[in-house]
This record gives sequence, C-alpha cells and structure tokens, in this order.
Amino acid sequence: MAYSEPGRGTTFKIYFPRSEETLPASLTARKAIQGGTETILLVEDEVALRELTRLLLEDAGYTVLESPGVEEAIATAKDLHLKIDLLLTDVVMPRIDGRELASQLVALRPNLKILYMSGYTDDVLVNRGSLTQAAILVQKPFTKNTLLQKVRETLDAQIANPLTRK
Repeated sequence: MAYSEPGRGTTFKIYFPRSEETLPASLTARKAIQGGTETILLVEDEVALRELTRLLLEDAGYTVLESPGVEEAIATAKDLHLKIDLLLTDVVMPRIDGRELASQLVALRPNLKILYMSGYTDDVLVNRGSLTQAAILVQKPFTKNTLLQKVRETLDAQIANPLTRK
C-alpha cells in the first residue's frame, strides 16, 4: 500500500504473510571473521576513514601502523625495527599513487604483501594504469567483513605481492 501527499512525502506499507517456518542454520549463522596478529601499515589520507579502518583492524587483533601520507609511510617502512606484514594503501593519493608507494616499499621490504583500497572500481583502475589485474583490491566503501576477508586473503596468499605477479 502506498500513500502520498504532494510536498509531504510518500509512505509505503508492506505486509508479509506470517510463516511458522524457520530459516536454515546456513542462512542465519554468520561466518566467523578470521582476524590475525600481523602488523599492517595503513596509508590513507582521509582521516575519518583511516581511523575507522584502524579500529576495525585492531578489533580483529591486528597491530596497525597509521600513515596519513606517502612520506610518513616510507619513513615507517625504513625503520627496520618495525615488523610490517602488509601494506594497506589507498590507490589515489596526493603526490604519488598507491602503486608507486607499494613499489618503493617493496624495494625496502621484498616480502611485504600489498592490499589496495579505492572508491574506484578495479576495471577503472586497471584501464587507467593505476593497478595491474593481479592486484588485490578492497572496494570503498567496505564492510568490516569485506575488509577483514581481503586482509586475510592477502596475508595468506602464496605470492608476496602483486608487483611480482604477471
């Protein structure tokens, strides 16, 4: 049923039939999100998104090193006393893009794994030359589940980083 008044808006009422059936457990049970204990270097120039992403990752057990930009990320990566397992970086940033940053950090840390994030689709990024097809991308906006699944997938990948893939 729909009710509408000009200048006031529209109200929709939807009535569903009552059912005594229960949903199968596979539809009601949420898959456990697997976190980890690895260290992630998070590079994101948007403060609110960087803070939220850090909180989501830390809540899952990860140690997060935050960098608001490229220079800070490079300085962090040069500190060889710090363990860094994964670079999680925005693709589009001021000065240099995430792919170039990843390339510079892999030169410092050859076993570093890379996960990109972007509001652009992977097709657009590949066509613009910002990423290769082998790159792992988490699409913004992302859910906690999606982020953690992509992080785990990247950390568990056999190949260290997308820069070495063909």
